[in-house]
Amino acid sequence: MQNKIKKIFRQSAEVKNKAAETISDHVAKAVNMICESFKSGGKIMIFGNGGSAADAQHFSGELVNKFKIERNPLPALALHADTSVLTAIANDAGYHLTFSKWISAFGKKGDVAIAITTSDVELKEDGHSANIAYGIKEAKKQGMKVIGLLSDKSVDVVEMVDLPIKAPSKDTPRIQECHETILHIICELVEEKVK
Repeated sequence: MQNKIKKIFRQSAEVKNKAAETISDHVAKAVNMICESFKSGGKIMIFGNGGSAADAQHFSGELVNKFKIERNPLPALALHADTSVLTAIANDAGYHLTFSKWISAFGKKGDVAIAITTSDVELKEDGHSANIAYGIKEAKKQGMKVIGLLSDKSVDVVEMVDLPIKAPSKDTPRIQECHETILHIICELVEEKVK
């Protein structure tokens, strides 16, 4: 068991080391995009499914409250967090519209959408992670910039977003760990720039 534990730690570290070498420039662009949005009165709308939804909620909490330093709250919404709205949309309009309706109601030019997925998406009602695809489409329609927190399993979604940030792995747990690190880096750097 000890060997397995060490192996998992090493795999996680390898993915993050590779990310440091291959996507740091994209993370820096994301930080700048988010800071520009905040400075112009915009907000962040972040969304994902399952573990990615948990990452979205964690990220929005760090921005609204604080990450490492005391500062004014920063406007960030995790689009799945209101279960009454989420289930009403899913029940009445279809699950594929759960994020796009939120974005239609609250998104505007100058805002930034962050779509998180460990896989790929399909822009059709019954497609894989269709709610992510429709959310991205609506964000673009509203004139928002879209950051995609993706992976090596992501194909079609890469072309849908303005700034793809791909965790360099196809292993879902390692992707999620890398996404969490990326979001923490973004929080720390945004906090330093907007204080």
